[in-house]
Amino acid sequence: MQDCPPRFINVNGKLMDVSHPQVMGILNVTPDSFYVESRKQTDDAIISRIHQIQEEGGAIIDIGAYSSRPGAMHLSVEEEMHRLRKGLQLIHSHAPQAIVSVDTFRADVAKMCVEEYGAAIINDISGGQMDQQMFPTIVQLGVPYIIMHMQGTPQDMQLSPHYDHLLKEIFYYFSEKIQRLRDMGAKDIILDPGFGFGKTLEHNYTLMNHLEEFQVFDVPILVGISRKSMIYKILNCSPEDALNGTTALHAIALQKGANILRVHDVKAAVEVIQITEKLKACQAF
Repeated sequence: MQDCPPRFINVNGKLMDVSHPQVMGILNVTPDSFYVESRKQTDDAIISRIHQIQEEGGAIIDIGAYSSRPGAMHLSVEEEMHRLRKGLQLIHSHAPQAIVSVDTFRADVAKMCVEEYGAAIINDISGGQMDQQMFPTIVQLGVPYIIMHMQGTPQDMQLSPHYDHLLKEIFYYFSEKIQRLRDMGAKDIILDPGFGFGKTLEHNYTLMNHLEEFQVFDVPILVGISRKSMIYKILNCSPEDALNGTTALHAIALQKGANILRVHDVKAAVEVIQITEKLKACQAF
């Protein structure tokens, strides 16, 4: 089992210890996310999900308004902001102490969410590639930044993913971007390998096999595999039936050094963390 070195991120002026893995609960304020049960659009549905994430042990609420499923429809900046404002207002009213991450690749949206609603983390699926102002905006805002690897865009990423040297190309991507962020003055960077984003089934499992090697970047590692096609395609089922497979893969990710699990099913993720942490604590005996 991979030992996890001390890892902290500064969240709203307080240090969060992610060397003890944390759960990020997904709140999709979208009509078209790939997992139907995750779509929350009415006030009551959003409020219920906010409470569920917290009551089940989620440390972070990750709110997204732009579906990044393969082939997703493009969404205007105005509509993304409108959806996020509604969700963030409800979080502020019903869970004012919640740590909120915003899933967006747009710098203006990130700025609005942090400055107007106190969002604590920005989660960028494009790693700054879809908005050249994202890196300087993150440095200006001074919030933790989740940088993900994606080949292409949500509209075309799964049409024909190809790499000459998968690991070399992805490691170079993170090496270059993390160094650039640090040179610009970014403090808290979180790495997300981008499972399912411009990758075949074999690419995804190769990445999982080498997950512990991403510790070379000396930043926390986030894993987002919840109910994804890399699980349900192998099991010949739907996203709705992929929880067991998700939990199995979460256990492997944790053993390989994952610090944050981004999930639909918070309770199940919290439980697998409890079990793997106990296993880790008993290594010395």
